[in-house]
Amino acid sequence: MKPFFASSAGIIAVGIVIGIIAPLLQYAGNPGNMGICVACFERDIAGALHLHRADIVQYLRPEIIGLVLGGLLAALLTGEFRARTGSAPALRFLFGMFAMIGALVFLGCPWRALLRLAGGDASALVGLAGLAAGIVLGTRFLARGYNPGRSYPAPWLAGSVLPFLALILLAFLILQPSFIAASSKGPGAMHAPAGWSLLAGLVIGMLAQRSRFCTVGGFRDLFLIRNGHLLRGVLALLVTALLVNLLLGQFHPGFAIAPGKPQPVAHTNQLWNFLGMLLAGLAFTLAGGCPGRQLVLAGEGDGDAAVFVLGMVAGAAAAHNFALASSAAGPGANGPVAVFIGLAFCLLAGIILRDREA
Repeated sequence: MKPFFASSAGIIAVGIVIGIIAPLLQYAGNPGNMGICVACFERDIAGALHLHRADIVQYLRPEIIGLVLGGLLAALLTGEFRARTGSAPALRFLFGMFAMIGALVFLGCPWRALLRLAGGDASALVGLAGLAAGIVLGTRFLARGYNPGRSYPAPWLAGSVLPFLALILLAFLILQPSFIAASSKGPGAMHAPAGWSLLAGLVIGMLAQRSRFCTVGGFRDLFLIRNGHLLRGVLALLVTALLVNLLLGQFHPGFAIAPGKPQPVAHTNQLWNFLGMLLAGLAFTLAGGCPGRQLVLAGEGDGDAAVFVLGMVAGAAAAHNFALASSAAGPGANGPVAVFIGLAFCLLAGIILRDREA
């Protein structure tokens, strides 16, 4: 099966599957234009675990659990589970934090930016422009020898940390202990049936592991080496999600659904839509992949990706505890400052962490 998933037809097929599943999850109950959003869903999990106190975004999202375990299952079935770690873990943790902060200033990860556009949200165009600019900036560092260090083979347990945590979350999802928070209103209270969400995550995780599907990687490869292989899957996701939304009556073009009614879980401060995703795109590029790709890599044994994911969860907690995340009214009180700090940190890392022989 690997040659198929390595082909153009394979990556397009994966994009089509995700483009079908995501709008269907929205139709089944997930928030509008948010069939799958890794950043938002990790934020909801952080809330469910009481890492932040925003009671409208607390839910143990099964899709995230499924993505990790789907990546693990596919890697085990194909003999590709390889425990490795050691590439600047503290740095990757901070990349994860700042990527999450940037995404929550925009209100969505790269996957959701595409899904927002597929649902008609015109502000997503600005976010995608910021994402592309951040990726272009990151590729300039890559071209000039940016190298955070290599990872090394590790004991299997070191590569199993995030799958182990995903299994704990799965147990919480099934047992519903009283200490897990769940929103009674807002985006956190909007969700598809848990079983369908978990199955969707498992399917996407397995397909993404086999195909190496990555939204950030698609743009990075195009800008850096003029290779459009991964981008074909990204475009297939966008086009398919648009068609499915049209069929389901979920396409509402414009910056707002109607006068006085903004697009769901979005704002129209275009400066910060752009700058938030600029930060996210740069951080994702320097860390080696989009948030969905990081979850799948962690599932197949990459401890560095697991650290990045944990950094994103910590970033979600910080974003809602310290007024960094945006709302329908625009960026949080401290969000712009956090974006500038994140950009300064990522630029400094890109400048300093260079292989002098490159």
